[in-house]
Amino acid sequence: MATAPKWAQKTITLPPHKRGCHLVTSKIVREIEHDLSGFNCGLAHLFLQHTSASLTINENYDSDVRDDTETFLNRVVPEGSSAPWKHTLEGPDDMPAHIKSSMLGCALTIPITNGKLNMGTWQGIWLCEHRDHPSSRRVVVTLNGI
Repeated sequence: MATAPKWAQKTITLPPHKRGCHLVTSKIVREIEHDLSGFNCGLAHLFLQHTSASLTINENYDSDVRDDTETFLNRVVPEGSSAPWKHTLEGPDDMPAHIKSSMLGCALTIPITNGKLNMGTWQGIWLCEHRDHPSSRRVVVTLNGI
């Protein structure tokens, strides 16, 4: 007999982080672990409700990878008086933050296996903050499966 699929959804508020890439896996798992434990097989969809930060999955061990990613993003998307951006309503980091957010994205889909996020050993969820004066960030986590 087939098991009916189930759903769960929760909005998580991440505290403000300074500009850069930050490992947030443990905070997200802590917030959803009660619901997550009820799924044997499924998908977790994470959606960041902001346009000047992003989510990605990458190295979870060496913080140099997060620092190097921030260095790369700042070189590829310049800011300041010599940058060509028209949109600067909230400061010189405004448009670069939107571009970086579009480059990395605002959503992730992660498999669920036996009540846990099924990521590789060295994978972690990053919040990439692209503003100099960040605020808290909301992530909607939707779980679906059996």
